[in-house]
Amino acid sequence: VQLQASGGGLVQAGGSLRLSCAASGSMFSINIMGWYRQAPGKQRELVATITSGGSTVYDDSVEGRFTISRDNAENTVYLQMNSLKPEDTAVYYCNAEVFYLGKYYGFHWGQGTLVTVSS
Repeated sequence: VQLQASGGGLVQAGGSLRLSCAASGSMFSINIMGWYRQAPGKQRELVATITSGGSTVYDDSVEGRFTISRDNAENTVYLQMNSLKPEDTAVYYCNAEVFYLGKYYGFHWGQGTLVTVSS
């Protein structure tokens, strides 16, 4: 399974971006999909997750500003980011809990997409 993230870029504070991450491969299914981010000099941290059933979890720092969603048929997860702040600047990584032929296959990571928010 490969995860391909896109949608990062440079935006002014208060602006919006939408990230996408598509999973490709064969004979797999995905339960949890999520977004994590890593700012320079900091550890990777959770942004938001969503289950195949649509249950979501958000970090407090993005609650109310970011919205995670997914298209199960397309194995794609999205992150709509509104009211962006300079502290949201980071490389954003998508993540998926993969099952292959019905067996647990672990969490897979995408390559990351850079989001830069200028003040």
